[in-house]
Amino acid sequence: MEQETDDLAALLDLLPSDLRAAGAALDPDDVVEFVLDRGRPATARLTGGRRELASTPLEQADLDAVVERVGAFSADNRAGVEGTLHRIAALRNRQGRIIGLTLRVGRAAHGIVDPIHDVVAAGESLLLLGRPGVGKTTLLRETARVLADECDRRVVIIDTAGEIAGDGDIPHPAIGSARRMPVADPRQQDRVMIEAVENHMPEVIIVDEIGTEAEARAARTIAERGVQLVATAHGHSLENLLRNPVLDDLVGGVQTVILGDDEARARGGQKTNQERRGPPAFTVVVEIAARGELRLHPDTGRAVDRLLAGRAPRWEARSARAETAAAPDAPAVPDPDPRTPTAATGSPAGRGTTRLLAYGVSRESVDRVLRTEGLPAETVTNAERADMVVALRSRADDPRLQRLVDTSTVPVVTVKKNSTAQIRRALADAFNRVHGVDPEEVDAVVRESEAAVRRARETGEAVPLASRESALRRLQHRIVVREGLLAESQGSGDRRHLVVMPPAGDAG
Repeated sequence: MEQETDDLAALLDLLPSDLRAAGAALDPDDVVEFVLDRGRPATARLTGGRRELASTPLEQADLDAVVERVGAFSADNRAGVEGTLHRIAALRNRQGRIIGLTLRVGRAAHGIVDPIHDVVAAGESLLLLGRPGVGKTTLLRETARVLADECDRRVVIIDTAGEIAGDGDIPHPAIGSARRMPVADPRQQDRVMIEAVENHMPEVIIVDEIGTEAEARAARTIAERGVQLVATAHGHSLENLLRNPVLDDLVGGVQTVILGDDEARARGGQKTNQERRGPPAFTVVVEIAARGELRLHPDTGRAVDRLLAGRAPRWEARSARAETAAAPDAPAVPDPDPRTPTAATGSPAGRGTTRLLAYGVSRESVDRVLRTEGLPAETVTNAERADMVVALRSRADDPRLQRLVDTSTVPVVTVKKNSTAQIRRALADAFNRVHGVDPEEVDAVVRESEAAVRRARETGEAVPLASRESALRRLQHRIVVREGLLAESQGSGDRRHLVVMPPAGDAG
């Protein structure tokens, strides 16, 4: 997959002049967004953390100057940089004055549709789900280009926030020959969706962020007219969407039915059951677990029926590197890949499954992360059987946990909050997971990083690591920090690499 950061200089030009140099010094591929809040230092959010651009807090005049360069904001407090995919969002106080800005970096990615190209080209209506920032809009944008240019379809994009085709009257080249209908008022998105079908004879409608009941009804109307619909919706998974009474109609809806005595006995269940209300507006659902890592539900109706019956749906795992499909009779969640590297967790040699003890965090949430991420681990309730502990940070000093740590080599992974998102990030770090990268390459990076740490300790000298792509550099950095040392980035472009610094007092 080839990812292209869209004219970062145009976004940097919006920053206060004393911050531009600091922003320009960052690796463009690592920058997610710039955050400007009154009374706080300007911050760059990176794929691997955050960095302050200056130590001086921003004043209202600094924000006013940025707003003046940005221009008008729409009713949903969003604006753009004309000719780019960048997005600016505003925070206002109760009097309506802008006191915070988020400048999000826009990117186009070629090849990101490849894992689901067969479904897209077949004309299936496709719903994309995933947590914020995982790349739903990027995939949607590239899907529009592929359908318009490679499949020669009449594609119309309903671009409410300007995120798909950029700001201004001329659409960004990333959408190819697809047409774009701007939406002046976000509250009118459903009306513009229907207008596009009635006035412009599209074969495909592309919509970002279906979030209201009216928009869900419009989506169903479009699907019933035989137009292929590709959209994103508020929800990170099919199960999550099904629990949303506002949007569940997108996947068929839910209704409660009361069975007769004979029927209830025949089914071996309760008299009151939940069933799918009707056919789904989207025949296929794709969950974006991480960038380049997709879970395809090829039959939405069947997947919903299984969920309502209390069974896990069967999905196909597909990635930007290689496609792998679960067999029809395979388990609902694919077995963990035995090649997937794990952290040094103290697991007995030769056993591929790490046993995790959830301490102060939800065991159900840990199990969910293990399933969805395909990690080679399982949870246990007996502390003596654990190879690793996932603990709430506020409980890390509990005597029971300290006794376990003091009497064994079991590592402890801590999370600040008992949330699935934090557990997912913590376990991804602990298991050295890098989505979209060949496991053998990840293994090589882990070995190289650990060897460099040992050498830095033994010799007291700085040890350079090989140049790697940004995702692998972040892995290198995590390993070095986990070992108690520091790493510095040096070089630029293809020569950018990390240098492992020796323990304090040993340098020089």
